[in-house]
Amino acid sequence: MNSYTEDERVEGFIAGGPSLGQLCCLEEEGERCKKPAGNASFSKRIQKSISQKMRMNLVVDKSARHLYICDFHKSLIQSVRNKRRRKGSDDEDGGDSPDLDSHSPEVDLFQLQVNTLRRYKRHFKLQTRPGLNKAQLVEAIGCHFRTIPADEKETLTYFLCTVKNEKSMT
Repeated sequence: MNSYTEDERVEGFIAGGPSLGQLCCLEEEGERCKKPAGNASFSKRIQKSISQKMRMNLVVDKSARHLYICDFHKSLIQSVRNKRRRKGSDDEDGGDSPDLDSHSPEVDLFQLQVNTLRRYKRHFKLQTRPGLNKAQLVEAIGCHFRTIPADEKETLTYFLCTVKNEKSMT
């Protein structure tokens, strides 16, 4: 008998956080990843959504006793999930749409706190269903954020003038 309670076990995997020395739980093309595990976890839903979009097949190693993945696989999965086509898009090959600027930098909204995301949603009066988790908030806000037009040259000029004026005041 082991010392884990039923709440600590989820389908044979130990719940909690990643412990020191744990490796990524994923197998890539039959070989286990050797990178240290981070705090992101892998699920069947994620596996299903990325298996259709990626050339490689990521699966959980059967000998792994956790579901934590390394930062490399986390960013790989996020980049694949962020490249989803918009609803009603006529592009079959996922080409550049006129709404999205391909050379614009990607903003990682996952770095923001949930309260910050909620304030953004309230400020811009975004219509969403109540009780969204962080991932759902990031998706809704990301769609809105990418539609905001910004003139890069004007923004940089304004920023530099502001910095220069602040510096001259001190």
